[in-house]
Amino acid sequence: MTTTLKQQVALPDLGAVQLEFRAAMARVGASVNVISSAGEAGRGGFTATAMCSVTDSPPTLLVCMNRRSSQCDLFLRNGVFCVNVLSHDHVDLAEYFAGKVTDMNERYASGMWECLPSGNHALADAIASFDCKITAHHVVGTHYVLFGEVQSIRCSTVGHPLLYLDRAFVGATAGIVSN
Repeated sequence: MTTTLKQQVALPDLGAVQLEFRAAMARVGASVNVISSAGEAGRGGFTATAMCSVTDSPPTLLVCMNRRSSQCDLFLRNGVFCVNVLSHDHVDLAEYFAGKVTDMNERYASGMWECLPSGNHALADAIASFDCKITAHHVVGTHYVLFGEVQSIRCSTVGHPLLYLDRAFVGATAGIVSN
C-alpha cells in the first residue's frame, strides 16, 4: 500500500493582506485631484489620488475609479475626464467630491468652474487641469483604470499642492530638499 503525502501550503488571509497593503499605501503621499466629467451622459466628479502620467508622446494620464461608483457609466459614456490638481486651499472641495456631499450640483457649487472647448469642466483655480479624452479603460480588481489622452492643459504658477498622507490632507510648501 502506498500513501501520498500532501504538502500543506499556507494560503494568505486576503483580508490581512488587503489591510497591510492599505496601511502601507497610506504612507505614500499623493497629490489630491478632483476628476470631473461632463457630456451627454451628464456631469460627474470624484476625488482621487490614483492618477499619474503614462507618457508624453502622446501626453497621456491614467486615473483609477472604483467600479462600485455610480458614476462609472457616466464617465465611460461621456468619454472624457479632466484631472484638476487641487491646492492646499481646496480641502473642503476635496471632501465634497470624496462623498461628504452626495448631490452633484452641490459639489460643483462649492468651486468655480470653467467650460473647456471639449465641453468638460475645469476648476478655475486648480494648480493644473488636464482635459483628457478616454482612449482605453481596463478592469483591474475593484477599479477601472481610465487612460486619457490630454487634449489641453491649464497650469497656474501660484498655490501649493494638496497632498494626502496617513489618511489625512496635508498642505505642501515649496522648498528645495536637494539639488
